[in-house]
Amino acid sequence: MRNIIVKVHSSKANLKKKDQLAWKLAEIASDKAKVNKDAIEMVINRIIDNASVAIASYDRNPVKSARQMALAHSRKNGANVFGLSQKIKVDCEWAAWANGTAVRELDYHDTFLAADYSHPGDNIPAILAVAQQKGCSGMDLIRGIITGYEVQVNLVKGICLHEHKIDHIAHLGPSVAAGLGSLLKLKTDTIYQSIQQALHTTISTRQSRKGEISSWKAFAPAHAGKLAIEAVDRCMRGEGAPSPIYEGEDSVIAYVLGGPKKKYIVPLPKINEQKKAILETYTKEHSAEYQSQALIDLAISLNKKVKDLSNIKEIIIETSHHTHYVIGTGANDPQKMDPYASRETLDHSIMYIFAVALEDGAWHHVNSYKPQRARRKSTIKLWHKIKTCEKKKWTKKYHDRNPKKKSFGGRVIIKMKKGPPISEEIYLADAHPSGRRPFKRKEYINKFNILTDGIISKKESERFLRVVQNLRNIKNKDLKYLTPNILRNLQKKVSSKRGIF
Repeated sequence: MRNIIVKVHSSKANLKKKDQLAWKLAEIASDKAKVNKDAIEMVINRIIDNASVAIASYDRNPVKSARQMALAHSRKNGANVFGLSQKIKVDCEWAAWANGTAVRELDYHDTFLAADYSHPGDNIPAILAVAQQKGCSGMDLIRGIITGYEVQVNLVKGICLHEHKIDHIAHLGPSVAAGLGSLLKLKTDTIYQSIQQALHTTISTRQSRKGEISSWKAFAPAHAGKLAIEAVDRCMRGEGAPSPIYEGEDSVIAYVLGGPKKKYIVPLPKINEQKKAILETYTKEHSAEYQSQALIDLAISLNKKVKDLSNIKEIIIETSHHTHYVIGTGANDPQKMDPYASRETLDHSIMYIFAVALEDGAWHHVNSYKPQRARRKSTIKLWHKIKTCEKKKWTKKYHDRNPKKKSFGGRVIIKMKKGPPISEEIYLADAHPSGRRPFKRKEYINKFNILTDGIISKKESERFLRVVQNLRNIKNKDLKYLTPNILRNLQKKVSSKRGIF
């Protein structure tokens, strides 16, 4: 690996193309690196994971809306849409829109947290859609996805967006563009221009994850993927982009992020070095924001130890800066304590999540968010006794650059009305690669079977799992079989509202 220093340069400096971050990202996207065997297996795991959550969200309103919009853009040799027959094809950018929304809706796929945070699995819908439309092979797709992960993970390690209230999809646009460059074997210069265009068009604020969180949280990464596809298409036709997009005098760094004096360090593999960043990422066992994963596991275990929940006086969750200020009471969002809040808001409230998991001794991607569940009197009472606070110990662990030391947990102190307090801490979610029960292929398949039960047939489930696990051997035009279709009686469900398309 190497460290790339990224800072603002004046226009007079005329920074050379080959010294720009976008070019260095394009170089690794267009290199001839050998594909790592473990990375290939993880790509397969993540395609299974994405399919799980996409199928499970098939009947949710944002997904239905996105799907109907996609279906208005049919294309004979296009891409496929999750849940529908492989004979139905749409323009690849609209398939990316529909499938990206389906993958993101339940907040239940993979994650990577460092200087910033991300859901690298958001790269897959756009790269898969283009691969289907262009008739690529399984190995082409694997290379594209591995590059997408590599770029996003390393941008997340080096450049913090959220401290400037910029949404994390600003790292997703460039990573999808780079992944598409690898997929299509584009020249370095074309990928370079595509990365710059994709970044320029995918910058938005974090209000999408603040206050009353709406369905845009699910649409946002799908939008970034769609815009990245369009950027690559334009650049393949010879068009250029604002440049240098990161280092320019009026660039993203200069006026959106750290400012003219800020210096970032982005780690990148050397040219032709194996790309392994996907192996640093981790998926979710529970449908909720990642920082809540370990705390859900802890709450479930505490359910057996706290005999009388009505005896609880107060619950304090000591955790990292990020957890406290994004999903904790440090966010100062009254909506996070509101029983009438949206599902999108509740899955970003550790107070709500911890209360339900502690009461139920379990967590369910649908039942735990139902309105009647959120409005249960005992839950509201317990929920409002919970507060979070930042502790340097947990913030330091959260930001540790050593993957073996990094942690996303916290310490919970339950103060009782009568009796001694109960105090326990957890460092990592059980499903984390270094957790008590790390997710392997078996767990990914089990998650797929649980989330798709009653939605797709057993025959279709077996077919999909057989095909995806043979991904490296899939030939051209057979990638359509990676989007499983659901039971026919469920396919007719559509949104009752109409738009322009």
